[in-house]
Amino acid sequence: MTTRAAVDSVLNEKNLAVIGVSRNPQKFGNMVVKELGEKGYKLLPIHPELDQVHGVACYRSLDALPEPAGAAFIAVAPDKSAAAVKEAHEAGIRNIWIQQMAQSDEAIQYCKDNQLSFVSGECILMHAEPVGSIHKFHRFFKKLFGRMPK
Repeated sequence: MTTRAAVDSVLNEKNLAVIGVSRNPQKFGNMVVKELGEKGYKLLPIHPELDQVHGVACYRSLDALPEPAGAAFIAVAPDKSAAAVKEAHEAGIRNIWIQQMAQSDEAIQYCKDNQLSFVSGECILMHAEPVGSIHKFHRFFKKLFGRMPK
């Protein structure tokens, strides 16, 4: 179960690597770059072939970052999430957000085995303030039914 402390450990880091941006602007990783960028986060998108997404420079890998990331946000297919978590850990990142629908048992177990602070099964846009649009609506119902991290 995700804790509020794990949520805060990612959201309090303003330098955030985003693993899972795409050429497709409709993909969730790209939406995160746009929305969190508007909220003041310094985003470090990772893509092996893209030069930028939403006007933000992309980096080929975590090793290519010009500065360390305090946390990693992962929005890849579930069969790739464990490798992304391991790569982030090997780059020295200990705060991980595995976006809902990206998590895998293997990725979660890796986080546990390596004592990483991690979030899984949650939408980052429901937690990063200020929350707007459909995310605010979803958050209201999640709170109403007692399903927000504590």
